Amino acid sequence: MKRSFLTLAGAALVAAAFGQAAPALAQSKHVIKIGWVTPDSPQDPYATGARAFKQAVERQSNGRIEVQLYPNRQLGDEKPMLEGLRFGTVDAAVITNAVIAQIEPGFQVNDLPFLYANEAQAHKVLDGKVGVTLAKRLESKGIVNLGFMEGGFRHMINNVRPVTKPDDVKGVKFRVMQNPVFIDMFASLGGNAVPMAWGETFTAVQQGTIDGLEIPIAVIDSSKYNEVTKFLSLTNHTYSMIALMISKKSMDKLPADLQAVVREAGRTAVGAQRLAAGANAKSLVDTLTKKGMKVNSVGDIAAFRTSVKPVYEKFKGSIGPELMNEALAAVK
Repeated sequence: MKRSFLTLAGAALVAAAFGQAAPALAQSKHVIKIGWVTPDSPQDPYATGARAFKQAVERQSNGRIEVQLYPNRQLGDEKPMLEGLRFGTVDAAVITNAVIAQIEPGFQVNDLPFLYANEAQAHKVLDGKVGVTLAKRLESKGIVNLGFMEGGFRHMINNVRPVTKPDDVKGVKFRVMQNPVFIDMFASLGGNAVPMAWGETFTAVQQGTIDGLEIPIAVIDSSKYNEVTKFLSLTNHTYSMIALMISKKSMDKLPADLQAVVREAGRTAVGAQRLAAGANAKSLVDTLTKKGMKVNSVGDIAAFRTSVKPVYEKFKGSIGPELMNEALAAVK
């Protein structure tokens, strides 16, 4: 049975009066509220990451920290959550790389089209010098990066035609994140890029305001985009990094030993989430096919890479030549 503070205080006074040692007061529990924009689905990469973090933190802190989960935009869309992290009004969040790039342009390096050939290359870059540099830049803006999780490669889905070559993108209205790299990527392929907040996108596809979007496989399934789009083209055009982050203000409120626990739990959660996300992505292609989506692979990736070369040159300055060259050298 839990004793109230007054009961414990009274016991301490009695003990002191009789020269006895006072019982230790119960330690207060710290709460971290973590948000993300997608559903709390077993195969959703954001939900998988948040739950892995909750499990690791609560276990490694011996219950001194409770992590509360807020899926489905309960703490806001990604950009408002990101601002909340900076100001300390949001404790923690799992947020898409492209949105983070709006406050720290160096993150645009991860959104460069067709940069990473596979997940292993992306992990090598993000866990190396590039990742360390990006984390330092973010911390200077009031946000502590706890790890780079895996949203999976992004693919194109639409209701016009399958995408097998760059010309198939021409004239198709694709929702893109409010990020200049994505806008220019689709413009370079001849598509009509429509920047739009995530919360508006499903209805826009459903009503035909846009023809489709680009998105990781797991999010297609968890957000039920198979119900409103016909074609899934496995373009692998961008590796979707999703960052596990905590507000520096929230972190600073924790005792030093618990700050260390949170950082270690972040590393634990990233490892678990990446394994789960990779396994889920492989099985979900079959799942989406069975649900009626017409799935196709893309043969000539070289043609796509040629089409998007201007994007690399345009964003080299904002990313930083040294950071871009570091990433390019790591994926050779």
